[in-house]
Amino acid sequence: RSVWTAAAMTEEWNFTKGEIRMNLTPMRYKTFVWPHNPRTYTITFKRELANFKVPFGRYYLQNLGLTRRVLKGEGEFVGEGAYDKFKELACLFYQESPGVLVHPVWMTTTAWFAGLELKQEPRSDYVRYSFEFWEVNSPLTTKLTETAVKDEAGLGTETGSASAAGQETYHTVVTGDTLWDIANTYGVSLTKVIGWNPQIKNPNLIYPGEKVRVG
Repeated sequence: RSVWTAAAMTEEWNFTKGEIRMNLTPMRYKTFVWPHNPRTYTITFKRELANFKVPFGRYYLQNLGLTRRVLKGEGEFVGEGAYDKFKELACLFYQESPGVLVHPVWMTTTAWFAGLELKQEPRSDYVRYSFEFWEVNSPLTTKLTETAVKDEAGLGTETGSASAAGQETYHTVVTGDTLWDIANTYGVSLTKVIGWNPQIKNPNLIYPGEKVRVG
């Protein structure tokens, strides 16, 4: 259900060294933009299994289905104000809502900020940290409420009144929105949202203040 962000990763051929060099866009979560990308990233896929004992020393495993996808990494903030930058990131951890996670190589997704850890005693000019995000997958939990959106961006959304026959509903894009996330918020498919909005030439590129038809 996730979609790759446009220009999330580009390739540049370095003729002098004869190698491929990757220019990556900054990692971003809600309103926070990393000054430089974390050093390491890992993705863990989780499946729940139940173990049942059966006679003669055997067992049966029942598949309870896929659960969350866990996104982890480590990095450093370096230079003047490094600890202030870490505190800014820590403030996001205490927010009681999921948000859009834009990663330079992963898919753009909605996720909960599940963990943040200092890896050593911080200094004003150097902080080493680790982070953990849990991907939101259920349409019931991906829906960001109007209150949460206002808290994140200081802006509101236009949901309109209950749709009457032939009445169109529009969403006002706020910082951090993606079409995928908007579609989940209103319980419609991404394909329908794209079809209702032919004025959007690149589905991976929308701007705050833009009107998107969602019904």
